[in-house]
Amino acid sequence: MPITGTCAMNGLALHERPSDPAASWRIALPHSAAAVPVARALVRTALAELKHGADSDTAELLTAELVANAVEHTAGDSPIELVVELQPTGCRVEVHDPDPLPPGDLTCPRGEPDPWQEHGRGLLLIRALSSSCGHRPTEQGKAVWFRLAAVPPQRRPHPA
Repeated sequence: MPITGTCAMNGLALHERPSDPAASWRIALPHSAAAVPVARALVRTALAELKHGADSDTAELLTAELVANAVEHTAGDSPIELVVELQPTGCRVEVHDPDPLPPGDLTCPRGEPDPWQEHGRGLLLIRALSSSCGHRPTEQGKAVWFRLAAVPPQRRPHPA
C-alpha cells in the first residue's frame, strides 16, 4: 500500500491511499448531529455480523468522534460519507467530508487540550486508541481514517 509523507505521532498517524478491503460498507450520512448514532450503529452491526475481531466499543467511540468532527467543522449541508472496511488484520473506518483542509492536530499534535474546555479531545482519543490514523485528500474534500487491529480470540471480552 503506497504511503505518502506525514507528520506522525508515535509513528502511527499516516497519510495513506486506500487499499482493497475484504468487506466494506459505505453510507451517506446527513450533515447533522443525527449522523453520529447512525454511524455508531453501522460500525457495531458491521463488526457483529462477521463476528469480527476488532474491538466494537472502541470502533464505535472513534467513529462517533470522526463523524461529530466532520459535522462540526465543515460548512454546508453536503452529506458526510462513512466507510467501514473489515480486513483480516482489523478494521478501517473513514469519514469523508467536503472540506479539503486537514483535520487540526490528528497527525501533528499541538499540545494537551485545555482541561477547562468541553471540546478538544476527540483527535487525542483517535490517536491514543487506534492502531493508526491519518487523512487523505479526496476529489470532494478529504477522508479522515483510523484503524483498529483485530483482538486475538483469547483476549476478547466475553458477552455478559
